[in-house]
Amino acid sequence: MLHIVITLIMGLIVTATHATTFELEDANTRVVGHNLIVYSHQEDTLLDIGRAFDVGYNEIVNANPDVDPWLPGENQRVVIPNRFILPDAPHEGIVVNLAEMRLYYYPKTKNNERQKVITHPIGVGREGWTTPLGKTRVIQRIKDPSWTPPASIKAEHLAKGDPLPNVVPAGPNNPLGAYAMRLGMTGYLFHGTNKPYGVGMRVSHGCIRLFPEDIEHLFGIVPVNTPVEILYQPHKAGLLDGQIYLEAHEVQSDFDSRQGNNMTTMVSAILNAQDALLSDDDFPFAEKIVRDHSGLVKRVNETEQAIVRDVWFVHTGLTKNAKFKVAQAFATLNINDAFWPLRHGAEGEIVLGPFDTQQQANERVIALKQVTDLLVWTAQVSSDAL
Repeated sequence: MLHIVITLIMGLIVTATHATTFELEDANTRVVGHNLIVYSHQEDTLLDIGRAFDVGYNEIVNANPDVDPWLPGENQRVVIPNRFILPDAPHEGIVVNLAEMRLYYYPKTKNNERQKVITHPIGVGREGWTTPLGKTRVIQRIKDPSWTPPASIKAEHLAKGDPLPNVVPAGPNNPLGAYAMRLGMTGYLFHGTNKPYGVGMRVSHGCIRLFPEDIEHLFGIVPVNTPVEILYQPHKAGLLDGQIYLEAHEVQSDFDSRQGNNMTTMVSAILNAQDALLSDDDFPFAEKIVRDHSGLVKRVNETEQAIVRDVWFVHTGLTKNAKFKVAQAFATLNINDAFWPLRHGAEGEIVLGPFDTQQQANERVIALKQVTDLLVWTAQVSSDAL
């Protein structure tokens, strides 16, 4: 049995392109992924947990408003917002939604393959340096880029007593990171960063930054001339298994002058998703989603996360090498647990379990941490993922 499980995992390593890749059922698919709960360790921060699941700063913080971002503490319940409603745009090239600070890449399909989408969190332009909307293309790919700060950014730094050189060479101190992809919009790039905590925030001078591992991933698969659409959609809706899901992000004043709990764009999103308004009983839920703007994708009238309460798993995040390291650890640990495939999960995402108690899952977490360098958590998953 152990040999069979290890063989299964090794096979998944070969076929999975990346853990943030989702296969779309058909051209009408709008909802992918699943939310889950992990239980923190004493040494964790929310940013550590978020990055392990390819989630940006605002996403993980907004999903956990009652959790200290820097000191969650031991055994703190942390929501991982890994369900996504695809932006209302053609499934082609790269689509960037500034409102949610997330990028979606639709690789070209081959033969009769199903369409896939790859998604990563991004950092975008802060107010006053807003990332522009519109359609463009990737026109150049650059490894180990140098950075020539424009005069406006040099003046800003000089005013703060932090003068910049005329050229910042490639290396660990370069704010562009190790990879960059130039856009047809003059002066704008997709690039890495030497300050990954800024991914998922409005902190740049207009460029779009990614975690170092994410830009390396995209750099290896996105060809020159790939179309790019940058849009702003704070409210989204989509159908999954015949039920409607909603998502709302904070309105950004430099894009949107609406005041208060304005429902116009949410109503439009709902009508695009199902050609019918919500019932009078369901509409207050949509109003609360817009008012809270947590970014969490929720099924209508899902007042709490629809987590299976009495079933426990072990999750190693979405790191690329996790499956290989767990498979290697199995022989050392001499354990015979099963890997559980998740419905609506990312490609290659499999959790260890199920376990009847949290203690049983905790024991597996401790064992794995002793023989690997993996980040490992006890987890509970949503009912529609099982």
